[in-house]
Amino acid sequence: MEDDAPVIYGLEFQARALTPQTAETDAIRFLVGTQSLRYDNQIHIVDFDDENNIINKNVLLHQVGEIWHISTSPADKGVLATCYNKTSDTKVMTCAAVWRMPKELESGSHESPDDSSSNTQTLELLCHLDNTAHGNMACVMWEPMGDGKKIISLADNNILLWDLQESSDKAVLSSSTALEGKGQLKFTSGRWSPHHNCTQIATANDTTVRGWDTRSMRQIYCIENAHGQLVRDLDFNPNKQYYLASCGDDCKVKFWDTRNVTEPVKTLEEHSHWVWNVRYNHSHDQLILTGSSDSRVILSNMVSISSEPFGHMVDDDELSDQEEQHQEEKIKEPLQDSVIATYEEHEDSVYAVEWSSADPWLFASLSYDGRLVINRVPRALKYHILL
Repeated sequence: MEDDAPVIYGLEFQARALTPQTAETDAIRFLVGTQSLRYDNQIHIVDFDDENNIINKNVLLHQVGEIWHISTSPADKGVLATCYNKTSDTKVMTCAAVWRMPKELESGSHESPDDSSSNTQTLELLCHLDNTAHGNMACVMWEPMGDGKKIISLADNNILLWDLQESSDKAVLSSSTALEGKGQLKFTSGRWSPHHNCTQIATANDTTVRGWDTRSMRQIYCIENAHGQLVRDLDFNPNKQYYLASCGDDCKVKFWDTRNVTEPVKTLEEHSHWVWNVRYNHSHDQLILTGSSDSRVILSNMVSISSEPFGHMVDDDELSDQEEQHQEEKIKEPLQDSVIATYEEHEDSVYAVEWSSADPWLFASLSYDGRLVINRVPRALKYHILL
């Protein structure tokens, strides 16, 4: 089972921002952003060579500050956005900007420069997402199915919808809305739904999860007290349009049907500390990945609430009578939810987990000490799902 072994890449700086290169669907590639107070920050472009089980990296300078969040255009391999800290007159602001990487690094190549020290390149700034009037940026979300020209940023209690111009060098604020209420309201994270013609997003603030219609910028559902403590992350089921996962500081992962938000459909309680991240597999929505401050990454098989709760349906023509009867009995009984694997290669809080855009069986996790681990879904499970 050699090829189920993890591959580990260590950055010399602390890091918490990780993303797959969404538009790259042929090569396995992740981008990692560093958080260093003393040195220029960097974006590491990590290419995984699946055949030889090795990692190749290129480093881009991100000179404007520590990177808190990173996301890539779904349409243009060369374009990405970061949220970063900027210090001015003793005040720290979290800003956001859209960048382009050097042309030769846009697609997933498997070559590392021979001498990386002399070869660090810089990102080209395309535009800032001007947040002076709106507060600190928490995250930037690209329209999932779009041409890479629409993005939403969450800044303190504001949702800002931007249109990027043709060459992405100008961002025009096309609409916005603010969260009303008592106290210092701040969004922690958000996700853009791939369903409903990409007209919905979900946001997390404090213990609440809200749905919004991007056309009217109005709230469409609200899950109050979704978690007992702060909600850290959200993700939409790629195949079931009303299903949403959330996770948070109560150590839980919850699954919701947004048409009926009084109770979660399912709750996972496998982590022993804050859950920072939850991600649905893009191709097989029963596979759920979570990362936590307990230093663990957990892969769960939430098959009962997936789009194939009874396993793959087999074509009746291919079955004998006896098999058919057996198959019918099997179909009536949904498969069981379970934890597939717990990964313990990290020694620090796991702040990010992400599936590869190119290989549905491969994922990366990033802990605060700068350790990036690339893992695969166990082969036995992969064949169980496929066959």
